[in-house]
Amino acid sequence: MLTGGCQCGAVRYHVDADPVAIYCCHCSECRHQSSSAFGISVIVPVTAVTLLQGELRIWSRPTLSGKKLDCAFCPTCGSRLWHVEDPPGDTLSLKGGSIDGGVDLTEAAHIWTASKLPGVVLPPDVSTFPGEPV
Repeated sequence: MLTGGCQCGAVRYHVDADPVAIYCCHCSECRHQSSSAFGISVIVPVTAVTLLQGELRIWSRPTLSGKKLDCAFCPTCGSRLWHVEDPPGDTLSLKGGSIDGGVDLTEAAHIWTASKLPGVVLPPDVSTFPGEPV
């Protein structure tokens, strides 16, 4: 089971499933959202996520692959918690920084590597995708 929440503690959630996948995303949107070289996305079944405390706000944006993404965040501190496609599918993408204890990136695939920043060195033998994984 995973647990997590926002930076100020107003929002808390738990997940009753193991991750389906873990991605380090190098697209420009994830770089902006994370204020870092890449964003970490932990893919879990949407039905396994329970909001324990607090309220969320949603901001929607188009994606590079042409879909629409609903981005859930804490209205108090602004921490991004997860992303859900609109219309929703079977999974959602937890933002790695919101997960208690962090995320093991050993098996993470790196996606949108065609737009990764110069100087970012990917681990050897890691799965990579120039865009959205298929």
